[in-house]
Amino acid sequence: MSETPENRVAVALKYDFGDGAPIVTAKGEGHVADKIIEIARENDIAIEENPVLAQALSQLDLDEQIPVPLYKAVAEVIGFVLKTGRLKPPDVGNALMPGPDQP
Repeated sequence: MSETPENRVAVALKYDFGDGAPIVTAKGEGHVADKIIEIARENDIAIEENPVLAQALSQLDLDEQIPVPLYKAVAEVIGFVLKTGRLKPPDVGNALMPGPDQP
């Protein structure tokens, strides 16, 4: 089945490193999905087109953390976003690994 504007689904996620799982911040179908995508583009937010994952995430409530079964798929999206340079991982390297002058 090909996606048409009427059955397009969009879901926006928010992820703060170290603050639990990503949460659903917006979701919608059809014209609402188009608006979510438009706002993301206007704000230079990375967009990953994955209709199957979007459909699964659209079943969640707003402000709900993604469930464990979707972690792997969402982690792949986060990896994609990191590669685009639109999301920066936290600088925790120094906290995890002591420097030469630290014990």
